[in-house]
Amino acid sequence: MGALTSLFYPWGLTVQGIALVHFVKRRPDTYWLYIIIFGGGLGAGVYLVAEVIPDFGLLPGVFQRYGHRSRITALETLILDNPSAGNLEELAELYFEQEKYKQARDLLDRSIAQRSDSLHTFYLRARSALGMGDYAGAIPDLEYVVGKDPKFDHYRASGLLGDAYARTGDLEKAAIPFATAVQFSTTPETLYNYANYLKLTGKTEQAREWITKLAAKKRTLPRYMQRVERPWFRKAKVLQKELAG
Repeated sequence: MGALTSLFYPWGLTVQGIALVHFVKRRPDTYWLYIIIFGGGLGAGVYLVAEVIPDFGLLPGVFQRYGHRSRITALETLILDNPSAGNLEELAELYFEQEKYKQARDLLDRSIAQRSDSLHTFYLRARSALGMGDYAGAIPDLEYVVGKDPKFDHYRASGLLGDAYARTGDLEKAAIPFATAVQFSTTPETLYNYANYLKLTGKTEQAREWITKLAAKKRTLPRYMQRVERPWFRKAKVLQKELAG
C-alpha cells in the first residue's frame, strides 16, 4: 500500500485538484464531492473519467465562441459605415452568445427602429432583457411574439412570458401563457419556471409534483443533454429544498 501511495503522490493530489475545480464550475451530483475527497487520487480519477471526459463533447461550442470574436471585431467595424438592420442583428446575436446582453439589446433597439417585421429580433431582444434580469422590460416583446405566434420557439416564448409575468408579480396573467407552454413543452427550463410559478401562487403540493416531473425528465435525457440542461436541474434541487421547508 505504501508503494502505491508513493507511486501516485503527488499526482493523486494534482488529480484531486483538477477534479475539485471542475466540480465547483460544473456542479454535478453532490455525491461526487465525497468520492473526490475521500477516494483520494483514485476517486478523483474515476470522477475525471465519468464527468470530465464526457464534457469534452461540449468543447466545440466553447471553441465556436472564441471563433466568433474575429467576426465580432469585423462587424463592429462594418456597422460604423453600414449600420443596416441585418448587420446590427448579426452582431447582436454574437453579443448574446457571449452573454453581453446589454450590448445585444442596444443593437436590437437600433435594428427594430429600422424594421419591425422579424419576430426573431423581438424575441432576441426579450431574451437579452431576461439575461439582464429585466423581466418587466422583456414582457412587451414577449407579448408581441406570443401574440403573433404562440408556438414560437417550440412554445418557449410562451413559457418565458409566463415566467416574466410571475417574476413581476402578475400571477393571474402568468397562468395564461403557462397553460399553453406546459401543455406542449417539456423542456427543463419550462418545467422549472412553472414549478416556481406554482410556488409563488402558494400551490406547494403542485409545485412539488412538477419538480418531480423535472427530475424524471433528467433520467430520460441523453447524457449529453443532461450536461447541457444541468443549470436547470441544479435550480430544481434548490427549489425542492425550499418547498420541503
